[in-house]
This record gives sequence, C-alpha cells and structure tokens, in this order.
Amino acid sequence: MDTDRIVPMRVSDLAFDLRNPRLPEYDLAGDAAETDVIRVLWDAMDVKELVMSIAASGFFRHEPLIVAQEGGRSVVIEGNRRLAAVKLLRDCGLAGELDLASSIPDIGREARDALENLPTVRATRESAWRYLGFKHVNGPAKWSSYAKSRYVAQVHRQFGVGLDDIARQIGDTHNTVRRLFRSLMVIEQAERLEAFDRDDRYRRHFSFSHLYTGLDYPGIGGFIDVRPKSEESQDPVPPERKRELHDLCRWLYGSKREGARPVVESQNPDLRRLDSVLGDKAAVSALRNGEGLAAAYEISRSSSVVFEDSLHTAHRALQKARGLLSIGYDGSGELLGTAQSIATIADDLCADMERKRKPGRARRRSATG
Repeated sequence: MDTDRIVPMRVSDLAFDLRNPRLPEYDLAGDAAETDVIRVLWDAMDVKELVMSIAASGFFRHEPLIVAQEGGRSVVIEGNRRLAAVKLLRDCGLAGELDLASSIPDIGREARDALENLPTVRATRESAWRYLGFKHVNGPAKWSSYAKSRYVAQVHRQFGVGLDDIARQIGDTHNTVRRLFRSLMVIEQAERLEAFDRDDRYRRHFSFSHLYTGLDYPGIGGFIDVRPKSEESQDPVPPERKRELHDLCRWLYGSKREGARPVVESQNPDLRRLDSVLGDKAAVSALRNGEGLAAAYEISRSSSVVFEDSLHTAHRALQKARGLLSIGYDGSGELLGTAQSIATIADDLCADMERKRKPGRARRRSATG
C-alpha cells in the first residue's frame, strides 16, 4: 500500500465496504442499500461526531480513505464512517430520507463543494491488511471482538497468513489473535452442526465478547471441551458435545424464534456466574429446566462460600443500620424487638461456631464448669 500517492476521488464514485467486519454485528446483508449502511454507521458507530468535526474543520486531507477496486467499484475499505459523514453533509435529501436533517448542520454551498472530492489511496485488501489490523485490532481505533475475529479469519483464510504472523504484524503479544480465531471457529462450527444460528439471536447486537471471554474460563471451556487456542482448529468442539454447544449459545445469546432471552444479560457478573454453574452438574440441570441463572448459581456455590458471603452481607447491613441509627430510628418498639432478635441469633451463631472451631476446649470448659 503506497500511502504517498494520494489521489482525489469524487464522493459519488466511492462505495461503502459491505465486507466490513463490523457490519454483520448489526444484521446488514452483503447487498444492503447505502441508506441502510449509513443508518447503522450513524446509530452504532458515532458518525455524528465526524459530521460535526468535518462541518467545523473540513476534511483532514492528510488522512486519506483507502480504496480498493472490486467488481468494477471503488470500495472504501478504510474510512466508511468518514464517507458516511461527508455524504450526509453534502446531500440534504439523503439526510432527510434517513430522518437526520435536524442533526446535520448546513455548511453552505462553498463547503459542500469542497467536499466533492476526497483524498484516497489505492490499495488491495491483501496489501492493506497489516495497516488495518494494527489500527483496529490492537491499535487506536479498535473494533469490537466480533469484528476483530472476522478480520483475523479473513486474513488467515483469504491471504494464507498464519495466526502467529498476523499477531506479529499487528503488535499482538497477548494471544489476542488466537483467542479471536478460536471463538469465531466455535460459532461457525455451531452453525454447521445446526446448534446455533447467528440470525436467531435474541438481541440485534451480537455480544460476541461473552464467548470470546468465556472460553478461557474453566467452567465454560470445560462444558464444551473446547480445544486449546494453540491448535488453530476449524472444529474446536468435539462433535459429541453438540448439545452442550447448543445450550451454551442459547444461554449466551437466546433465541428470537422461541422468544427465549439469554441468561447472560451482562458480562459482569453473569458470565462468571454461568462459568460457576457449568462446572456443577446439579446447577446445569437446574438451568436446563428453566430455573434461571440466579437459582442455578446458588446451587453451584459450595456451602462454605455461601456461609461466608452470608456473614459478610449481614455484617455490612448491620454496620449500615448502626450508622443510620441517629437519624433513621424513631423509637419503634417493633424495630427494637427485631434488633434484639438479631442479637440473639448472632449470640447463638457465635456459640455454635466456637464449639465447632474448638470442640475439645468446649468439652473441657463444660467439665470444669
């Protein structure tokens, strides 16, 4: 890719990259209309920021779009957000069609004419992948984990570049590339086995990071017996774990057809809770029977952990109540009775814990009475 040869091109001749790794996260098909692409870029990728910046300061000519000639079109493989911003600023009709007219400033005819041509650099996807990978996988303009995984797989398959080479070229020193590739292979294998369908996920946004993160957890990874990321396997899950793979995908992403919500609503704390559940057979059975993640998680927890957490929770609650005594207690006899009941339970608990901790001493103390 020759970044020294900047060539101006008419905006009307530039096409959006429908192979952009970010777009499938938002259910955009490979033949999506330009207006659909701009809508997604506007809603999900902060195009409004660029609109305001370009309206105020113009287009930075030292940062050209990267354009590839594909299928008789000039496809912008880097700079789709900037292209969307310029198209909206130049075309009031387009902004109106997308119901964005009130969000697009009127920059005047002279400024619109200045945006008729944009600086571009000609390249191919193969010649540009190192730059794009550094910028978006580990660099300053990071994509989501799903977009990253698709990009890594594309470079690996289409250009025959090894995962270690990709990692070196983009400055990855933390196994990111191998983790991304393995996670996408798990999804693709699940679809081949008809254990999952990306288009059937409950929510529009694909929370791929749940799987990308979870596969390194012992409970989740062990549940589907996923192969080590170092193997670079196209089929990282043993076929006999198809049911487990189906269950995992359903718990992570739900099912739109069946109206089933994912049990992992947010990565923290739900993903760790699911990891705990999947390491316990009784908890897995409860989750499969529809008891919910919270109930299954309680089943998975050991009695010692639950006991310790209960004590800490009670301690924090009592400290809070003590701090609010002067302004929160109105002299109620009922509340005083509740406090006395708590004191009795605490005394009994301490006595029981003391006896269990030092049973020999407790017996000797009783004998010498």
